[in-house]
Amino acid sequence: MSRTAARLFILRSLALQALDPRASQRGPSEEPRRILVLQHLLLGDTLMLTPLLAKLAARYPQAERFLACAPAFAPLYANHPFGIQTLSWNPRKGDIATLRAAAPFDLIIIPAENRYSPLARVLGRRVVAFADDTPAWKNWLIDDARPFPHSPAAFGDFCAGLIDGAAPAPYRPGDWPLPPAKSFERPSRPYAVLHLGASTPLKYWPAARWLALADWLATQGVTPVWSGGPKETALVQAADPQGRYASTAGQLDLPQLAQLLAGARLMVCPDTGVTHLARIAGVPTVALFGPGSSLISGAGEYWRNSPFTALSIDIACRNQAVTFRRHRDWIQRCARGFGEQLDQCPRPRCMEGITFETVQTACAAQLANHSPRETLA
Repeated sequence: MSRTAARLFILRSLALQALDPRASQRGPSEEPRRILVLQHLLLGDTLMLTPLLAKLAARYPQAERFLACAPAFAPLYANHPFGIQTLSWNPRKGDIATLRAAAPFDLIIIPAENRYSPLARVLGRRVVAFADDTPAWKNWLIDDARPFPHSPAAFGDFCAGLIDGAAPAPYRPGDWPLPPAKSFERPSRPYAVLHLGASTPLKYWPAARWLALADWLATQGVTPVWSGGPKETALVQAADPQGRYASTAGQLDLPQLAQLLAGARLMVCPDTGVTHLARIAGVPTVALFGPGSSLISGAGEYWRNSPFTALSIDIACRNQAVTFRRHRDWIQRCARGFGEQLDQCPRPRCMEGITFETVQTACAAQLANHSPRETLA
């Protein structure tokens, strides 16, 4: 189905609902039997929904619970953590067939922007989401519009507040049975994974500091292993032009990367999707936050027991107070692009301000205080 066909299907279904007097009878279900978390976020944001999945499992243990997600992320959920089933879809291609086949749902939860509220209205009986999205039409079809938080909180924690009940118990690595992975060459233990890539050059840490960190880890008896996505191999080449240390950049899919992380002694990375995969895997992590918010994307309450250190510097230009199109004064982040225009940043000053010594100290503390999760077969 094309995007145009998908939109026509949604509009036609909404029109038929408007003509049906029963469509206005959308009271809350006492015990929803089928629940869908409807989203198409990036990897990190998707994994940060874990507190919501944990809370749904505790609140509605008898219900069938589904997570709509990008096809590339679905393999991470192969062992059904928190009893969740995935429904792969790609709204950019109008690919809603999987969602239509699984409908109807008694409860649909939209955790970020409300752009999918028309689709949710077609697929389900009751729609819960955050209020105050823009433009206003996104909110018209929401049955239960919860207030977006007015006080500081991590994204995963406040998404869990979209349903009533006690907060979920703190995360333990055993809560998420890691997925099976194709065989790959595993490094000799003990090793540390150094992930260089991120969504923007404004999150890149200087190459020379990465190499200095790798050299220091080697002196501690911990083998450094480079990591990055398929388009990030040049970052590894810049950091280690002589190829002194092994690299997995561009070689592993997500299940393989999860297995690699689970066996690591340490993970060091910028604020990116793999940061949150490291928390899922339970590996001691040092995360370098540049333009992003270490509050919104940090451990929060749910991951408060996880071996996770967030490093950042105070910088005046991390001053934008908007996330998911909601404005709150407590939000302090930067979503500017990389470049020379007036509304862009020409270089990652917030990452350059994180010194090698600061990262070294944080890594030493993690190595001294925490042990890695065992790699699953």
